[in-house]
Amino acid sequence: MITVLYVLAAILMLGFMIMIHECGHFWAARLTGIPVREFALGFGPKLIEKKSKKHDTVFMLRLIPAGGYCAFYGEDDPDQAGSADPKIFNNAKAWKRFVTILMGPVMNFVLALIVAFGLYLVSGEITGAVYGNCTLVTVEKGGPADVGGLKAGDVVTKVNGEDASGLDETGKGARLSSMISAYTEGDAPLVFTVTRSGEEAAAEVTPRYNEAEGRMMIGVTLTLQADYVYTPVTVFRAGKLAFDYCVKAGGMILESLRNLVTKGEGKEDVGGTVRIVQEITEQTREYGLEAYVSLLILISVNLGLVNLLPIPGLDGCRLLFLLVELIIRRPINRKLESYIHLAGYAILLGLFVFLTYRDILHLFA
Repeated sequence: MITVLYVLAAILMLGFMIMIHECGHFWAARLTGIPVREFALGFGPKLIEKKSKKHDTVFMLRLIPAGGYCAFYGEDDPDQAGSADPKIFNNAKAWKRFVTILMGPVMNFVLALIVAFGLYLVSGEITGAVYGNCTLVTVEKGGPADVGGLKAGDVVTKVNGEDASGLDETGKGARLSSMISAYTEGDAPLVFTVTRSGEEAAAEVTPRYNEAEGRMMIGVTLTLQADYVYTPVTVFRAGKLAFDYCVKAGGMILESLRNLVTKGEGKEDVGGTVRIVQEITEQTREYGLEAYVSLLILISVNLGLVNLLPIPGLDGCRLLFLLVELIIRRPINRKLESYIHLAGYAILLGLFVFLTYRDILHLFA
C-alpha cells in the first residue's frame, strides 16, 4: 500500500510539472490576446467540461492526473496554413507567439526556483556534517568481501578492533577506505566487525591489489552515513542558494546531454516516464521528503531545458522558426512548418513507446 502511495506521489509530481508548463503557455496566450481552443488538466477520459463564453475556451478535467495540454486554433494543421481566421494561432503577431511558446519552459524554471527557495528557507543551508559508519551497498560476487562473508547492507563499525567510522586524516575520504588501502600483501586478513539485521557479526577479509585503481580493494561499493548540520538563512541568502542550485542542476543536465550526443555516454540510463516514476519512488522511499523535493527541482529544470532543444515537435523548434520569422520579417512556409512539427510528434511518440517498453523490461528484470 505504501509503495502505491509513493508511485502515486511520483505520478502527481510529473503531472504537476507538465501542468505548470502548459499553464505558462495559457497565461502568456491570455496576456497577449491569443485565443486558446482547449485547456485540459490531466489525460484520458473526460470528467468535467466547461466552456468560457467570454474567451471561447473549453476547459476540461480528465481522469489521469499526469499532466495536461493547451491547444490553440489551427496549430500544426496544414489545412489551416493559409486561413485568414484571426483565431488561428499563426495569424497572431510573431512576438506574441514567441512569448506564448517560451513561457512553457520558463514556468518550469520558475517552479524549480520557487521550490528550491522554499526548501532553503525551511531547511536552511548545509554548513557541515557529522560522518558515521559505512554501509556496504554492493558486494562483488567472488571478490574478497564476498569470499570473507560480507554482505550488501552490512554496516561496518570496526576493522581489526579499531573504529572505522568517519573521515580519514585528509578529511576527504572514508576512514574505512583508507584502512583497506593501507593493507600490505602478506599481512593477516582484516577482521571486519559489522552490524547485520540488528546483530553484530565478524568477517575476515583479505584485500587484493587492483591494477586499474592502483590500490588495495575488497570488491565493494559503500556509502558513508552523514548527519548534515543546517544553518538558518535569510530570504536573500535563500534566493541566492536557490538560483545557484538551479544553475548547477542545469549545467549538469546540459553536460550529460552533450556527452550523450557526442560520446554516447549514459545511453543505457536514458529512460521514459516509467523509469522516472521508478526513480522518484525509490529515492523518496529511501531518503524521504527532501529527496522528493530535490528531484522535483531537478526534473523541472530538465523538462524546461529539453523543451528548449531545437527538435521538431518541441517548443525549441517552434521558437527557432519564430526567431527566423522575426529576423526576416516574414513567415516560413506554413505548411512545411506544420509537416515538420507533425513529423517530430510522430518521432517523439515512437521514442516514447520504445523507452516505455524498455523501461518495463528493465523494471521486471
